[in-house]
Amino acid sequence: MVKRALMRLPGRIFKKRGMNTVNHKIRIGIYGYGNLGRGVELAVSQNSDMELAAVFTRRAPDSVQLLTAGVPVYSAQDVEQYKDMVDVMILCGGSATDLPNQTPRLASLFHVVDSFDTHARIPEHFAAVDAAAKLGGTVALISCGWDPGLFSLNRLVAGAVLPEGRDYTFWGKGISQGHSDAIRRIQGVQDAKQYTIPVEAAMDAVRRGEMPELSTRQKHIRECFVVAAPGADCAAIEAEIKTMPNYFADYDTIVHFVSQEELNEKHGGMPHGGFVIRSGKTASGSHHIVEYSLKLDSNPEFTGSVLTAYARAVARLAQEGASGCKTVFDIAPAYLSPKSGEELRASLL
Repeated sequence: MVKRALMRLPGRIFKKRGMNTVNHKIRIGIYGYGNLGRGVELAVSQNSDMELAAVFTRRAPDSVQLLTAGVPVYSAQDVEQYKDMVDVMILCGGSATDLPNQTPRLASLFHVVDSFDTHARIPEHFAAVDAAAKLGGTVALISCGWDPGLFSLNRLVAGAVLPEGRDYTFWGKGISQGHSDAIRRIQGVQDAKQYTIPVEAAMDAVRRGEMPELSTRQKHIRECFVVAAPGADCAAIEAEIKTMPNYFADYDTIVHFVSQEELNEKHGGMPHGGFVIRSGKTASGSHHIVEYSLKLDSNPEFTGSVLTAYARAVARLAQEGASGCKTVFDIAPAYLSPKSGEELRASLL
């Protein structure tokens, strides 16, 4: 049973990594302490079968103040020294430049979870991480969050139920962490927030069951609020944003240059959300629409909560002797919950 499996974690899987056999808690490490890292920290505090073991940062460790008392902060470059301290490492870097390098490297040392969200590059990221995890004998879960992640699962299930139909995914209105991070990596950018905005006319047509063929550009607008560094070439920054592959090149993109004060005042929150819709027909010609939606006050806090639940699943897979790279498609739903199989059947089935 799930609950009993969890209680066997210390004695079997993590013995070689120094799993604490007294309190039986899954020791979580956070690699990267930005908005997402803080979201994971908050999520761990809500899970009684977990504890935050350590945080690893590229900043000076003594400059980082955690929300959780008594948790050590170490330099990211020293992470290998602490592999016996952490059972599952949750990677909280950006998809543009951090995770393609960090996840394979750390998967050779730790069981890991990441939120890699560049959809077009997931196959190559999977291959690189899979090779590293198999070499290290670890379990690595990639592209976990709400999209890719929970939305991916809903697309899979709805498509299996309604094989004749079309999927539609709309994001927003909300701030995309990955796209905002990609803008901030551009030379001359001091800070930035990017809003993904669904095109209402496209959503209305889908909900009416029209099953339109929609291009990427017809489904979303991307609106960027950018703080340029003093003396930066704003025209060059705007051109680089609008032509960035996998992020902005396929969209109508609006770029506003604002002051840091205006960005902080008017765009300081991190809301997001979206919709997954499957429009399809059964064999008689009857039409059906399946819709799943999220409305989030805090994108990083919700994403951190998803990563943390899947860290539990990674621990259980490791107990079973699994290794290699996984995605949310490979995880049994029961592995996400701290409840036993009996509890799940009695309360949720």
